[in-house]
Amino acid sequence: MKAQALRDSSMSSYMISKKTMEVNPEHAIVVELKKRSDADKSDRTVKDLIWLLYETAMLTSGFNLDEPTGFGNRIHRMIKFALTINEDEKVEEEEVPTLNETEGDASNTRMEDID
Repeated sequence: MKAQALRDSSMSSYMISKKTMEVNPEHAIVVELKKRSDADKSDRTVKDLIWLLYETAMLTSGFNLDEPTGFGNRIHRMIKFALTINEDEKVEEEEVPTLNETEGDASNTRMEDID
């Protein structure tokens, strides 16, 4: 049916919605991002924030992200930044205690008591 209506695959590009992002240059977020970007062009945090602004606008508009893992990584970096956690910092892992085998019949478990 689609092939009949569009005749060939090159015509399907007309059916894809185009992405247009309108930016309010007077919005407080945009003004602050511009100031910080002008102050330090290589600041990774500012770049991440700009990408997050773009990607969240895409998501809220109903579009899919081309690289969702990149979006997730940026979110994690922003969370670490907000919590003042260095990426180099190693987290000390607690030792997990070993589980002791309970004596008796293995079929007599707490889960079966509930049933």
